[in-house]
Amino acid sequence: MSNQGKPAVALLSGGMDSATVLAIAKSQGYAVHALSFDYGQRNRLELECARKTAMALGAASHVTMRVDLGAFGGSALTADIPVPTGKQTQSGGVPATYVPARNTVFLSLALAFAETKGASDIFIGVNALDYSGYPDCRPEYIRAFETMANLATKLAVEAKARVAIHAPLIEMTKGQIVSAGLKLGVDYSITLSCYAPAPTGEHCGQCAACQLRKKGFDEAGAKDPAQRH
Repeated sequence: MSNQGKPAVALLSGGMDSATVLAIAKSQGYAVHALSFDYGQRNRLELECARKTAMALGAASHVTMRVDLGAFGGSALTADIPVPTGKQTQSGGVPATYVPARNTVFLSLALAFAETKGASDIFIGVNALDYSGYPDCRPEYIRAFETMANLATKLAVEAKARVAIHAPLIEMTKGQIVSAGLKLGVDYSITLSCYAPAPTGEHCGQCAACQLRKKGFDEAGAKDPAQRH
């Protein structure tokens, strides 16, 4: 069955992984509705990067939704907690940059957005190989959410379509992700991966996200066009 023009929803953070996923969904023929979240993150610059990426990759629409996860805190990304840098990023366990239940909240809202668009396909840029150890990035989590989605939506219950949660990067290395994105024409210069960027947008080069980004470009044998680390 052709996906040409078929609606889909893609979560778009402003980082390199979600940009690559949007490009993959577009390459498969979907009319992709991008969804970003202003969730109380300390890094506000990523929202502008998401806007630029949605435009550059030709998203059918782009919605930025306000969800204040900062009201709860509990994460170095939403509260006054230091972002781990250097050797601190290798400490093991779930890191301080984990935002409690973030992907569950985001996927639930993406599911609602998808229903309004008549879309049964949702794309998310989680990765379980080169990643920071977040429990909501694992394959078993994605499978469990997909099962729930098919029990909880009018679209699925009325048997019009089965909801599919696509995580095309989940078993890819960062190098493979960069290579795939470059082949699809992703402009990584307008993406931002850093957990604690400078006010002017430069990557800190020390947090786990910066280290993984550098690893990806090094493995792909490519230069990071953002030149921020």
